Amino acid sequence: MKKPFTLLMSAAFLYAFLTLAPAAPGQTTDPAAKMQALSQQLKLTPQQKIQMLPILKEEGPKVEAIKNNPSLPPMQKMKQLHAIHAESAPQLQKILSPAQDQQLQAIRQQEVQQAIAKKRAAR
Repeated sequence: MKKPFTLLMSAAFLYAFLTLAPAAPGQTTDPAAKMQALSQQLKLTPQQKIQMLPILKEEGPKVEAIKNNPSLPPMQKMKQLHAIHAESAPQLQKILSPAQDQQLQAIRQQEVQQAIAKKRAAR
């Protein structure tokens, strides 16, 4: 009885936290904001949100470091971002349905392309 209650309370807390978090722009690395955006786009269950948050927390600093490294050319950044996404893909595939996983891959590809376009426009 204690474990389901704890899980339910954790899900309720996470849902409340994510609901109060600001909506995420496409390129955010803040795990909570990223989770909020993905939750809406992928229609995640509370359990999926709980399972994905640690993965996104781990990815965030790595993605941010790549994005903020001015010495990397755009193609190198894209390769490194793909490597980070490929690293977490097996974990995410266990959590998401096949349709959700396919949609996530499309979202990530779009984010990479937007980041490259933004850097090119800034030049």
